[in-house]
Amino acid sequence: MKLTDFKVLSFDCYGTLIDWETGIWQALQPLRETAREPVARETALETFGAIEAAEEHEAPGLLYRDLLTRVHAKLAERWRTTSSAAMDRAFGASVGDWPAFPDTPPALAELKKHYKLVILSNVDRRSFAASNQRLGVAFDAICTAEDIGTYKPDPRNFAYLIARVRDLGHDRSEILHTAQSLYHDHAPAERIGLARCWINRRADKGTGSGATKPVAERPKLHFEFPTLGAMAEAVRRLR
Repeated sequence: MKLTDFKVLSFDCYGTLIDWETGIWQALQPLRETAREPVARETALETFGAIEAAEEHEAPGLLYRDLLTRVHAKLAERWRTTSSAAMDRAFGASVGDWPAFPDTPPALAELKKHYKLVILSNVDRRSFAASNQRLGVAFDAICTAEDIGTYKPDPRNFAYLIARVRDLGHDRSEILHTAQSLYHDHAPAERIGLARCWINRRADKGTGSGATKPVAERPKLHFEFPTLGAMAEAVRRLR
């Protein structure tokens, strides 16, 4: 299997293209400053990941910015501090402020020369539109949780992706799903039979899973790169 075997790259956005851990951490500072005890970055991110995954399972039809509003309120409870409705909403609205990884825009520009690019993200359309301004490329299709009505790792999100790519004229065998999250992306992509490329953004951060819920068993991965820039360079050399 080679990177050049594929015609379509489907991307997770947050954690893969957008540095959501930095964005989350920055957006949590007003709440963190009121906590009774110090909250370390990795602890905060792991707690966020656990609560976010539970909320996505319990409320699959909730818009992501509203889901984050609920996550923020529950973080306040966990940290034994007090939030406000305004603070909760501000956190939910912070998605568009989360920064892109520095390598993302040039890497996407290079990959766009060789593939159709598709987003499959656990986000609402309005939040992604704000993030898209940071990515510097026009995607061939954008599939959000708002469009689908469920959140990854639900298999319906990947079935929706496959159907959308079919509308673009490509079979599922031509898709390489490219993502950071083993939980949200690679485990369900493996179950549905998509090829998988891991952008291991946390390779230099130890064994923790950060803002992503950990998986019980690591799925099989066909390709692995530490950054999207490294993947794009590999493609450039092959082409």
